[in-house]
Amino acid sequence: MFKSHKEMYAANRRRRVLIVDDEIMNRELLKLILEDEYEVITAPDGETALDTVRKYDGGFSLILLDLLMPGMHGFKVIEKLKEDEAFRRIPIIVLTADAEAEVESLKLGAVDFITKPYPVREVIHARVKRIIELSEDTDIIRSTERDSLTGLYNREYFYRYCRQLDQLNNDADMDAIVLDAQHFRLINERYGKAYGDEVLRRIGWKVYEIVSESGGIACRREADTFLIYCPHLGNWQTLIDNVYAGLSDGGASISRVRLRMGIYANVDKGIELERRFDRAKMAADTVRGNYMSSCALYDKALHEREIYEEKLLEDFHDAIDNHQFMVYYQPKFDIRPSVPRLASAEALVRWVHPELGFISPGQFIPLFEENGLIQRLDLYVWREASSMIADWKKRLGVCVPVSVNVSRVDMHDPNLAQTFETLLEEYGLTPDELLLEITESAYTQDSAQIISNVNRLRDLGFRIEMDDFGTGYSSLSMISTLPIDALKMDMTFIRNAFRDGGDMRLIEMIIDIADYLSVPVIAEGVETEEQMKTLKRMGCDLVQGYFFSKPVPAAEYESFLKLKA
Repeated sequence: MFKSHKEMYAANRRRRVLIVDDEIMNRELLKLILEDEYEVITAPDGETALDTVRKYDGGFSLILLDLLMPGMHGFKVIEKLKEDEAFRRIPIIVLTADAEAEVESLKLGAVDFITKPYPVREVIHARVKRIIELSEDTDIIRSTERDSLTGLYNREYFYRYCRQLDQLNNDADMDAIVLDAQHFRLINERYGKAYGDEVLRRIGWKVYEIVSESGGIACRREADTFLIYCPHLGNWQTLIDNVYAGLSDGGASISRVRLRMGIYANVDKGIELERRFDRAKMAADTVRGNYMSSCALYDKALHEREIYEEKLLEDFHDAIDNHQFMVYYQPKFDIRPSVPRLASAEALVRWVHPELGFISPGQFIPLFEENGLIQRLDLYVWREASSMIADWKKRLGVCVPVSVNVSRVDMHDPNLAQTFETLLEEYGLTPDELLLEITESAYTQDSAQIISNVNRLRDLGFRIEMDDFGTGYSSLSMISTLPIDALKMDMTFIRNAFRDGGDMRLIEMIIDIADYLSVPVIAEGVETEEQMKTLKRMGCDLVQGYFFSKPVPAAEYESFLKLKA
């Protein structure tokens, strides 16, 4: 990427100027005029000029370029410089006696002219100083509005220029596009950050090339996510194919990078820009993990889903205040004894909406995670569960631990341990009575902070169950160092293993890992006696699922507690 002038001249206050002219008298005259203030390098022809620019790694504040030279014409020199990402921003003043050449020079990228014969010394000095200052000011502005890795706009300036595009092309149909690399974090982990940065640079350069041709603009919004705003394209698959082609240049393996793209075509300019790209992201999310398709359009179905989700968000606070969220309990049974016995239960939230009826957790939990409401919902569930445990202890004289889910967002809360301490004090509970389930994927994101929080909870006496084990992409070496007290096998392993032609080896491997860590393994999603008995023979410790009970309201769950009492 192009170096800033501040970087180039940190150790040398004198700006470096290159004079390119085949006439030695012209070179020496300009050098004599400028050398008191600038470090002046000269070149007698175009080829030498390009070699000199490369030798100094683009470290010139200005190039003064003659057009009519033997060998390479000055126009060709300009073209060559503008083709190279490292040199294209060096300002060029053309030296010419041909007034007609000025228009073509401007088209190619020159910024000013000095006519031959040369004007007086003061005029040359003034023009050189003005162009260098303008270039450096532009460079400073560029450094604030551009992403340093890819050279694309950052988010703030991108939205600003999008609004300008709308004003200038009020009647034009525009597309909002979101492009990202799936599981990019794994690319960094497997191949290193340098490789990951190179992938992002190539994506950025190719995106810039494509949108520049179409009259659009692009930015890197965050990490591996790119935004594109451009006149309506129509053939979006070609766009993503061209980005893939850019990744293959220079030996990067396409198989290591999988892209996905969401398009909100012919945007409604009456809605906020951020909302337009939210819609494009909704479309992109529909092809997450889909190896058959990499592009998706925002359509009527997604629009209806967006309206539905907006209503859920609007109604959330009333739902909390009016106790529309119900906590259900699904028992977990210890299957190691000859007769399975109740060991604990998992608290699961359900929403009974006064207008929409029963709403699946699969619909509202990801939505609340994305919009930052999940912490309030989690705290609500923790309080409801803690209150019920205390009530059962008092009324039934029995206490069976209940596990509550702790989301990834919760794990970043520095006051999490204090929150649970307060709950124990408020409801008169012990840490053994409230188990904490943390999804495996939480450990693989900012793992140092997560582990620190988990250790504080364990120091207080809480037991930690790793939920959805096998889906979070953690390595075996990482698992062996994590602070956990139980592994909870994701239900998809049970479903896949017990279908026709299913394979038990993954379950065996997870049980072996649990044995190695000396922690119990819990299987969820167990639906038949055959599954339960097979898991018992394999060494599974606890199970939950419809074979014993579906999640039920607190009043129904009491029947299990009364049997234990």
